[in-house]
Amino acid sequence: MKTMTDTPDTPTEKRAAEAAAIRRRWITLGEMLALLAVSISGLTLYLNWSNKQDERAEKALESRQASVRAAKLVLNARAEDGKRLVLTPAATDQVVQGQTFLFPAALGIAPISTTGEARIEARWFDNALKRARDKAKLPDNSVGDEQLPVFITTRFVVNGETREDRAIYDIGYGISGRWLSGHDVALRGLSLVTRETGKSPAAQVDARWAAVITARN
Repeated sequence: MKTMTDTPDTPTEKRAAEAAAIRRRWITLGEMLALLAVSISGLTLYLNWSNKQDERAEKALESRQASVRAAKLVLNARAEDGKRLVLTPAATDQVVQGQTFLFPAALGIAPISTTGEARIEARWFDNALKRARDKAKLPDNSVGDEQLPVFITTRFVVNGETREDRAIYDIGYGISGRWLSGHDVALRGLSLVTRETGKSPAAQVDARWAAVITARN
Protein backbone atom coordinates (compact mmCIF):
# COMPACT_ATOMS: atom_id res chain seq x y z
CA MET A 1 0.00 0.00 0.00
CA LYS A 2 1.29 3.44 -0.96
CA THR A 3 1.75 5.99 1.70
CA MET A 4 0.48 9.54 1.49
CA THR A 5 3.95 10.70 0.38
CA ASP A 6 3.99 8.19 -2.51
CA THR A 7 0.69 9.29 -3.97
CA PRO A 8 1.16 10.91 -7.40
CA ASP A 9 -1.19 13.59 -6.37
CA THR A 10 1.02 14.79 -3.55
CA PRO A 11 2.33 18.35 -3.76
CA THR A 12 5.92 17.11 -4.21
CA GLU A 13 5.10 14.95 -7.17
CA LYS A 14 2.96 17.69 -8.69
CA ARG A 15 5.86 20.14 -8.44
CA ALA A 16 8.22 17.61 -10.02
CA ALA A 17 5.78 16.97 -12.86
CA GLU A 18 5.33 20.69 -13.42
CA ALA A 19 9.11 21.23 -13.41
CA ALA A 20 9.54 18.45 -15.98
CA ALA A 21 6.82 19.97 -18.14
CA ILE A 22 8.48 23.38 -17.89
CA ARG A 23 11.82 21.86 -18.91
CA ARG A 24 10.16 20.20 -21.90
CA ARG A 25 8.59 23.51 -22.88
CA TRP A 26 11.94 25.30 -22.60
CA ILE A 27 13.57 22.63 -24.76
CA THR A 28 10.83 23.04 -27.35
CA LEU A 29 11.16 26.84 -27.20
CA GLY A 30 14.94 26.52 -27.50
CA GLU A 31 14.56 24.34 -30.56
CA MET A 32 12.15 26.85 -32.07
CA LEU A 33 14.55 29.70 -31.36
CA ALA A 34 17.42 27.74 -32.90
CA LEU A 35 15.32 26.99 -35.96
CA LEU A 36 14.32 30.66 -36.18
CA ALA A 37 17.99 31.70 -35.89
CA VAL A 38 18.94 29.32 -38.70
CA SER A 39 16.07 30.63 -40.83
CA ILE A 40 17.09 34.25 -40.23
CA SER A 41 20.69 33.42 -41.03
CA GLY A 42 19.66 31.70 -44.25
CA LEU A 43 17.40 34.62 -45.20
CA THR A 44 20.21 37.09 -44.50
CA LEU A 45 22.61 35.12 -46.69
CA TYR A 46 20.02 34.98 -49.47
CA LEU A 47 19.33 38.70 -49.26
CA ASN A 48 23.06 39.46 -49.34
CA TRP A 49 23.50 37.19 -52.35
CA SER A 50 20.45 38.72 -54.04
CA ASN A 51 21.73 42.25 -53.41
CA LYS A 52 25.13 41.35 -54.87
CA GLN A 53 23.43 39.85 -57.90
CA ASP A 54 21.42 43.05 -58.34
CA GLU A 55 24.58 45.15 -57.96
CA ARG A 56 26.37 43.03 -60.56
CA ALA A 57 23.42 43.35 -62.93
CA GLU A 58 23.31 47.14 -62.42
CA LYS A 59 27.05 47.44 -62.99
CA ALA A 60 26.82 45.29 -66.12
CA LEU A 61 23.96 47.45 -67.41
CA GLU A 62 25.89 50.64 -66.64
CA SER A 63 28.93 49.21 -68.41
CA ARG A 64 26.87 48.35 -71.50
CA GLN A 65 25.25 51.78 -71.51
CA ALA A 66 28.65 53.44 -71.15
CA SER A 67 29.94 51.36 -74.04
CA VAL A 68 26.97 52.42 -76.19
CA ARG A 69 27.54 56.08 -75.28
CA ALA A 70 31.23 55.75 -76.02
CA ALA A 71 30.46 54.35 -79.48
CA LYS A 72 28.39 57.41 -80.37
CA LEU A 73 30.42 60.33 -81.63
CA VAL A 74 29.14 63.89 -81.81
CA LEU A 75 31.46 66.49 -83.31
CA ASN A 76 31.68 70.06 -82.08
CA ALA A 77 33.11 72.74 -84.35
CA ARG A 78 34.97 75.96 -83.63
CA ALA A 79 35.31 78.43 -86.49
CA GLU A 80 38.70 80.03 -87.13
CA ASP A 81 38.56 83.20 -89.26
CA GLY A 82 35.77 81.67 -91.33
CA LYS A 83 38.35 79.61 -93.21
CA ARG A 84 38.50 76.54 -91.01
CA LEU A 85 36.39 74.54 -88.58
CA VAL A 86 38.35 72.83 -85.83
CA LEU A 87 36.48 69.64 -84.89
CA THR A 88 36.50 68.02 -81.46
CA PRO A 89 34.43 65.16 -80.01
CA ALA A 90 31.79 66.23 -77.51
CA ALA A 91 33.01 63.40 -75.23
CA THR A 92 36.45 64.18 -73.81
CA ASP A 93 37.52 60.51 -73.72
CA GLN A 94 37.26 60.15 -77.52
CA VAL A 95 40.27 60.85 -79.73
CA VAL A 96 39.86 61.32 -83.48
CA GLN A 97 42.39 59.43 -85.58
CA GLY A 98 41.21 60.36 -89.08
CA GLN A 99 38.23 61.40 -91.15
CA THR A 100 36.82 61.14 -94.67
CA PHE A 101 34.45 63.79 -96.06
CA LEU A 102 32.00 63.05 -98.87
CA PHE A 103 30.41 66.12 -100.45
CA PRO A 104 27.36 66.35 -102.75
CA ALA A 105 28.01 65.23 -106.33
CA ALA A 106 26.91 68.70 -107.51
CA LEU A 107 30.21 70.11 -106.24
CA GLY A 108 32.20 67.70 -108.42
CA ILE A 109 35.00 67.09 -105.93
CA ALA A 110 36.50 63.80 -104.73
CA PRO A 111 36.22 62.67 -101.11
CA ILE A 112 38.77 64.32 -98.82
CA SER A 113 40.59 62.46 -96.05
CA THR A 114 42.50 63.78 -93.06
CA THR A 115 44.78 62.13 -90.52
CA GLY A 116 45.09 63.19 -86.91
CA GLU A 117 43.96 66.84 -86.95
CA ALA A 118 40.16 66.88 -87.20
CA ARG A 119 39.13 69.85 -89.30
CA ILE A 120 37.17 71.20 -92.27
CA GLU A 121 38.80 73.80 -94.49
CA ALA A 122 36.90 76.17 -96.78
CA ARG A 123 39.57 75.89 -99.48
CA TRP A 124 38.59 72.25 -100.04
CA PHE A 125 35.30 73.20 -101.63
CA ASP A 126 34.68 76.98 -101.73
CA ASN A 127 35.11 77.41 -105.50
CA ALA A 128 33.13 74.26 -106.23
CA LEU A 129 30.41 75.45 -103.86
CA LYS A 130 30.19 78.82 -105.61
CA ARG A 131 29.78 77.11 -108.99
CA ALA A 132 27.15 74.72 -107.60
CA ARG A 133 25.23 77.61 -106.07
CA ASP A 134 25.37 79.55 -109.32
CA LYS A 135 24.11 76.54 -111.27
CA ALA A 136 21.29 76.07 -108.76
CA LYS A 137 20.46 79.80 -109.09
CA LEU A 138 20.91 80.45 -105.39
CA PRO A 139 21.34 84.06 -104.19
CA ASP A 140 24.79 85.65 -104.43
CA ASN A 141 24.62 86.67 -100.79
CA SER A 142 23.23 84.55 -98.01
CA VAL A 143 20.48 85.99 -95.87
CA GLY A 144 20.97 83.58 -92.97
CA ASP A 145 23.13 80.53 -92.36
CA GLU A 146 23.57 78.45 -95.49
CA GLN A 147 23.89 74.66 -95.28
CA LEU A 148 26.23 72.32 -97.09
CA PRO A 149 25.57 68.64 -96.32
CA VAL A 150 28.58 66.37 -95.94
CA PHE A 151 28.90 62.68 -95.04
CA ILE A 152 31.66 62.28 -92.45
CA THR A 153 33.32 58.99 -91.59
CA THR A 154 35.34 59.41 -88.40
CA ARG A 155 37.80 56.90 -87.03
CA PHE A 156 38.34 57.43 -83.31
CA VAL A 157 39.69 55.72 -80.21
CA VAL A 158 37.82 55.41 -76.92
CA ASN A 159 38.78 53.26 -73.92
CA GLY A 160 41.62 51.79 -75.96
CA GLU A 161 39.28 50.58 -78.72
CA THR A 162 39.19 51.87 -82.30
CA ARG A 163 35.71 52.69 -83.53
CA GLU A 164 34.11 54.27 -86.59
CA ASP A 165 31.25 56.76 -86.80
CA ARG A 166 29.37 57.53 -90.02
CA ALA A 167 26.94 60.43 -90.10
CA ILE A 168 25.59 63.31 -92.18
CA TYR A 169 26.34 66.81 -90.94
CA ASP A 170 25.43 70.24 -92.24
CA ILE A 171 28.31 72.67 -92.60
CA GLY A 172 26.99 76.08 -91.68
CA TYR A 173 28.43 78.87 -93.82
CA GLY A 174 27.77 82.32 -95.16
CA ILE A 175 28.54 83.72 -98.61
CA SER A 176 28.93 87.36 -99.47
CA GLY A 177 30.65 89.68 -101.95
CA ARG A 178 30.25 91.52 -105.22
CA TRP A 179 30.41 90.41 -108.82
CA LEU A 180 33.70 92.20 -109.58
CA SER A 181 35.50 91.36 -106.34
CA GLY A 182 34.20 87.80 -106.09
CA HIS A 183 32.42 86.03 -103.29
CA ASP A 184 33.81 84.79 -100.00
CA VAL A 185 32.66 81.67 -98.18
CA ALA A 186 32.84 81.94 -94.39
CA LEU A 187 32.50 78.76 -92.33
CA ARG A 188 30.40 79.13 -89.20
CA GLY A 189 29.72 75.75 -87.63
CA LEU A 190 28.65 72.14 -87.90
CA SER A 191 25.33 70.46 -87.10
CA LEU A 192 24.51 66.76 -86.87
CA VAL A 193 21.68 65.75 -89.24
CA THR A 194 21.47 61.98 -88.97
CA ARG A 195 23.56 58.89 -88.54
CA GLU A 196 23.96 56.34 -91.32
CA THR A 197 20.66 54.69 -92.16
CA GLY A 198 22.02 51.88 -94.33
CA LYS A 199 21.44 53.74 -97.58
CA SER A 200 24.19 54.84 -99.94
CA PRO A 201 26.12 57.72 -98.30
CA ALA A 202 26.38 59.51 -101.65
CA ALA A 203 22.63 59.20 -102.22
CA GLN A 204 21.91 60.54 -98.73
CA VAL A 205 24.16 63.57 -99.20
CA ASP A 206 22.76 64.32 -102.67
CA ALA A 207 19.19 64.09 -101.37
CA ARG A 208 20.06 66.46 -98.55
CA TRP A 209 21.63 68.93 -100.99
CA ALA A 210 18.54 68.77 -103.22
CA ALA A 211 16.38 69.55 -100.21
CA VAL A 212 18.57 72.54 -99.33
CA ILE A 213 18.32 73.85 -102.92
CA THR A 214 14.56 73.46 -102.91
CA ALA A 215 14.24 75.28 -99.60
CA ARG A 216 16.37 78.21 -100.82
CA ASN A 217 14.63 78.66 -104.21
